[in-house]
Amino acid sequence: MDIEQTEQGTLEHWSPAEVAAAFNEDRIVLIDVRTPQEFALERINGALLAPMQSFQPNHMPDQSKKQIVFHCGSGVRSARVAKLCLAAGEDRIAHMAGGFAAWKDAGQTYVGTDMATGAPKEMRKSS
Repeated sequence: MDIEQTEQGTLEHWSPAEVAAAFNEDRIVLIDVRTPQEFALERINGALLAPMQSFQPNHMPDQSKKQIVFHCGSGVRSARVAKLCLAAGEDRIAHMAGGFAAWKDAGQTYVGTDMATGAPKEMRKSS
C-alpha cells in the first residue's frame, strides 16, 4: 500500500491484492463509486454502490469497525471521493489504485453480464 499525506489527512492507495485479501477477511467495506449503469454491467460481488455524482461523505458508514476502501473504473474517481471524505473530516481513508480495471487485470473474480443471456455471471479475466 502506498500512503499519501494530504493537507486533510492520510490517503491510502491499496493494490487489488490488498483489497481482495482484506475484503475476503471481512476487514473492509468496499464502496464502488462508479455509475449505476457501470455497476449493473459488472461489479465486485459484495461491494456497495455510492455513485460519485451523488456522493455525500456524511452518509458513509462509520470506520470504527471496518475501514472504507473506495473503488471506481481506473482509480481516478475513487481517489477524488476519498479526498472528499478527508475534506469532510475523516483523518484516514483508502481507495483501490488502478480501480476495477486493475482488479480484473490481477485475475480477481467479479460479477459480469453474460452477453448471451443477460444474466449475471461470475467471471475472471484470463491472462
